[in-house]
Order: sequence, then C-alpha cells, then structure tokens
Amino acid sequence: MKFLDEAKIYVKSGDGGGGCVSFRREKYVDKGGPDGGNGAKGGDVVFEVADGLNTLIDYRYAQHFKGGRGGHGMGADRTGAMGKDVILKVPAGTQVLDEDKETVLLDLTEKGQRVVFLRGGDGGFGNAHFKSSTNRAPRQSTPGFPGEERAIWLRLKLIADAGIVGLPNAGKSTFLAATSRARPKIADYPFTTITPNLGVISAGDWEFVMADIPGLIEGAHEGKGLGTRFLGHVERNKVLLHLVDGTAENPLADFKTVRAEMKAYGGGLIDKPFIVGLNKIDALDEATVKKLVTSLKRSSKASVMPLSAATKKGVKEVVAALAQIIDNARHESD
Repeated sequence: MKFLDEAKIYVKSGDGGGGCVSFRREKYVDKGGPDGGNGAKGGDVVFEVADGLNTLIDYRYAQHFKGGRGGHGMGADRTGAMGKDVILKVPAGTQVLDEDKETVLLDLTEKGQRVVFLRGGDGGFGNAHFKSSTNRAPRQSTPGFPGEERAIWLRLKLIADAGIVGLPNAGKSTFLAATSRARPKIADYPFTTITPNLGVISAGDWEFVMADIPGLIEGAHEGKGLGTRFLGHVERNKVLLHLVDGTAENPLADFKTVRAEMKAYGGGLIDKPFIVGLNKIDALDEATVKKLVTSLKRSSKASVMPLSAATKKGVKEVVAALAQIIDNARHESD
C-alpha cells in the first residue's frame, strides 16, 4: 500500500428535502384538509477512525464527497426519506484542517471515534404543519435548508510510542527490522527510507509501536533532502531514539545537526525525552566507542547507549530503556 499523509478534499452535507402542499381527496370524506408531509433532513458528513488504516491513500483520487439529499414530503402526511450520510474512514492520528492548512478543526486519535463534521440541512415543512383553527386550508410549504460545504485538508500524524530519528544511513531501518516484524527497505545508500515505517516491538511484558522517520540532513527545515515534512509523525511520540552512525566522519556533529533541524521544525520535538544510540559499534574498537560515548553524553546530557543494529548487540538494552520511558509516560497520563 502506498503511503500518503496529506490530502485536500471537498465535502458537502446533503440538502434538506422540501415540504409538500397536498390536500386529502378521498371518496366519502368531505373537506379532507391539508395532508402535505415534511421534507427529510439531508445526509451528514461523518469522520470515522478505522482500525487497520495507516495512510490517506483512499483520498488520493477521490476528492469530492457529498451527503445524500433529503427526500421531499408527500401527500397523506408522508415525510421524505432521510438523506444518506457520507462516512469518511481515516486512520488514527488524522487531523482535519481548514483550507489555510493551519487551523485544526478535528483531531482524530482514538480508534472507533466517530464525529459528525458537517450536519445535513433540515427538511422543509409541508402544508399540514401550518394548519390551525384559523387557517384550515393552508397552501404554503417551505423548502429544505441547504447543507454545509467546505474544502479541507487531511493530515496524518502517525500514532507511535517511539520514533527513530537520525541522518540518512544511520541504521534506522536496520534497527526497526532487528526489533520488529517490519521489513523496511535497507540499502547502503542515503535516503533508502522515503516514507515513515511502523513496527510493533515486544520487550518482555511491554509492547509498543515505533516509527522509522526518513533521514534528516543539514538544511532540512529549508526543504533540503526530504525536508522536515515527516517530522510531524513523531510529534505524538513519548520518546525518541537518536541513532548516530559511529563510523561517520564526525558522529558528534551529526547528532548536533539532527537536533538543530528538530529545533528549527518546532512542534515541541526538542523537549521530548530521548535516548542516543551509538550505532555500528561492530565496526569500531573499544577505545573509540568509549570516546564517542563520552563526547555524546557531554553534548546531549542524555543516556547514550552503544549498539549494533546489524549484529543486534546492545539492541535489547536500548529497547528495554525505551519501553521503560514509554511505560512511565503511560502511567503519568492515566
């Protein structure tokens, strides 16, 4: 399935049906009187969070959605049929934005959540509604009210407990593959990952979801490389894993580059709890590993854990540390 995390669509709720002007005409019934029924309400536009979805690809080619029109009233005091609701199924983490792409109208985070976004127009009154002791034969009715309509943006922010960030080729996809059943593309060239990947990780009694975010480079906040577009998917994370390539020319500078891009992006990412993972230690000697761990600790003021995603050395310890932070965050939110 292709990944799509942003889409613009047009939605309109159904118009209400018009009321009916009718008089009862029946054999042996003298002066039957008005019996025009009311029009029915138009269909609503409803958002529903569906289980098993993690992309907005359904809205790539279908972009216009309209609720059904309410049926018109009929004689014999018959009300029209209700307009059919249009139900838009979206993955958990979807935000509904106004046309300016800034104003958040809905934030859909819970599976099974169902919200009426645009209400269908009410139906009009038939002439039976207007009869009274002084108006025995009304010949008036009202039309149905129009539905609401607007253009909106859908933006998906994946709901994951942990996120992996780092420069291209830091080993993010390899780490995800080593700790879950996810099978992201892995290769020895930059930007192998061009869309976020999700994996479910088990750590003893804990289970959590981790997101692998496409690599950042210096100037990403200005649109270089893949930019910072995908950083929105880690805004909801409880903890971040900064993977640093220990075999790089200057691992400390790489770490600082990623932190600077996250700060430029905003969204509170720079304030999230994080662990620094010094990756690819299988290609380094012990003295070099100790030196890099010391310099990264001094710079990050956070826990630095050496590991090798390729050989899985130190991976369990990193997963356990992430799980503990996530568990603490869950208890705090309860």
